[in-house]
Amino acid sequence: MPRRSGLVKKANPVQRPITAPSFAVAGSDTSSPTTEIRPRLWQQQLIQLLRRRVEPGVSAHRDVLVFAGPGAGKTLGALLAFRALQQQGHLRRFLVFCHRTSIQAQWSAAAGRLGLTLQDWPLQDASPPDVDGLLLTYQGAGRQLDRLREELTSWAGEHCLAIADEAHHLGVDPDAPEQTAWGDTFLDLTHHCRLRMGLTGTPFRADNLGFCAARRIKTLQGDVVVEQINPDLAVEPRELIASGDVRPLDFRFQDGWVEHSRDGEPDRDVSPLSAEQRESWRARNLRRAVGLQDDNSIGHQLLEQAQQGLDQIRQTHANAAGLVIARDIDHAVSIARLLEDNGNSVDLVHSQNPNAASILSAFQGGHSDWLVSIDMCAEGFDAPRLRVVAYLTTVVTRSRFLQGITRAVRMTPDLASKEDIPRAPSLVFAPADPLLMEYARTWSISEPYVLRAREEEGEANAEPGSSWRGPTLPMEAVEDGAGAVIRMKTPQLPSFLQPRQHLSA
Repeated sequence: MPRRSGLVKKANPVQRPITAPSFAVAGSDTSSPTTEIRPRLWQQQLIQLLRRRVEPGVSAHRDVLVFAGPGAGKTLGALLAFRALQQQGHLRRFLVFCHRTSIQAQWSAAAGRLGLTLQDWPLQDASPPDVDGLLLTYQGAGRQLDRLREELTSWAGEHCLAIADEAHHLGVDPDAPEQTAWGDTFLDLTHHCRLRMGLTGTPFRADNLGFCAARRIKTLQGDVVVEQINPDLAVEPRELIASGDVRPLDFRFQDGWVEHSRDGEPDRDVSPLSAEQRESWRARNLRRAVGLQDDNSIGHQLLEQAQQGLDQIRQTHANAAGLVIARDIDHAVSIARLLEDNGNSVDLVHSQNPNAASILSAFQGGHSDWLVSIDMCAEGFDAPRLRVVAYLTTVVTRSRFLQGITRAVRMTPDLASKEDIPRAPSLVFAPADPLLMEYARTWSISEPYVLRAREEEGEANAEPGSSWRGPTLPMEAVEDGAGAVIRMKTPQLPSFLQPRQHLSA
C-alpha cells in the first residue's frame, strides 16, 4: 500500500448555476411568523390522525407514535398539528419534552414561525395560562417532579397535547423503574393530557424495552406470538428521498488489512477489516481502524478521502461542511489538529465543553469547515450545510450510526430551489466494518421493532454486536481487495416511484 503524504489541500469552491425550484415551504423568508407554510403530505395526514383521536367516541387511544426519518420536519409537523387543533377548539395548550437543552432552541424557533408562544419552564415573566406551550427537558423535569406535578395539575389537562421528542429515550421497565426514570417522569406528568404524541427518527431501542407514547401490538412471527412497536404514522427515509424532502446518501467504506502486534512477540496477527467474521476480532479491528497511527492507517486515509469529497461538493454547494464523529475526547483533539494542519477551520465540541451550545450554533451559521464531536451532534442536531460525515467511532449500534449519518440529509427551501430532484447526495465515510456496512444497506427502510420474550433477554443484554454472525453483504463487496473503497449508494427506487420534475407554484 503506497504511503500517504497527508490530507490534500482544499480546493476553491465555485458557485453552481440556479436550477428549478421545488417543494415544501411557500415563501422564502422562513424566519418570519407571517410566512404561510404549506404542510407536507405526511404532516397533513398527522393533522387528520390527531383530529380523529380527539373526536368523542372515535378512538380510546390517546398515545400517538410518529416515525419520520431525519429531515422530514417532525418538529414543524407536530406544531402545525397542534395549531390546527387549537384553531378548531380541540386543544388549548401543549407540553414539549426534549432530551437535550440544545434542542430547545429549535423548538422555540419553529413555534415562533407559527405564531405560537412556547417558553422554557419554569416561566420567568408569565404565568402558565399566558402561553401556548411549555418546554422542558426530561432530566430537568425529573429533578423538580413535585413542583411540576403541582403546577401542571390544572394547566395540562384534557385540553393539552404532550409531545415527547425522540420518544425512544423513554423506556418503560416495571421491574427496574430506576433505570427508566425519563419514561416514568413523562408518564407521571402527562397522565391528565388529552393526547400524548411521541416523535422519533429511530423507533427502536437496544435494550428490548417498549417506550412511552407507543402502543404494543401482538403479531405472529412465524409460529410465535411477539410484541412489536407499530408507529401510528410512518414516513420512511426512502419516501422522503423520492419526494425531494431529504438528500440520498452515498457511502464510502475504507477497507484494509489490520495488523496487531504484541510486545515481546515477533509474530503479528493480520485480519481483513471487511471480511472478519469473528466478533471479538471484528471489534478489535474497528478499534485499530479508527486510529491515526500514521499516514497509512485506515483512519487517516478515510479523513483524506472525506476532505476530497467535501472539496468536490463545495464546487456546487459553497457553504458545505463536514462532521467527524470521534471515539473519545483525545481522539477528537487529534482529528481536529490534523484537519487544522491542512488548512481547515474546525469546531471541536463534546459533552465536557461548557460552550458546546454556542459552538454548535456558530457552526450552523457557517463558521467552520469541519465539526468534530463525540456524542453532541447526533439526535436532533439540525445543520443543512452538513454534506459529509466521517464515522470514526467504535460505537456500532444501529441507532447511533443512523442518527450520525443522517445529519447530512437535511434540506432548506433555499437549497431546494437550486437543485433538481433527486437531490445531490451527501457522502458518508467509514471504516469497512461489516456491521456498519449492513446498517448502510438498510438505512432508508424502516423495520418493525420486535420486543423479544423475557427468556431471550440474556442475549438481548449482551454487548452490542455480540450475537453477530458475519457479514450479509453481497460477496463481491466482501471480497474487494485490501485497501479498496467499498461504495454503496442509497437503494434505487423503482421507476414508477421516481418523482417527476416539476415547478412549484
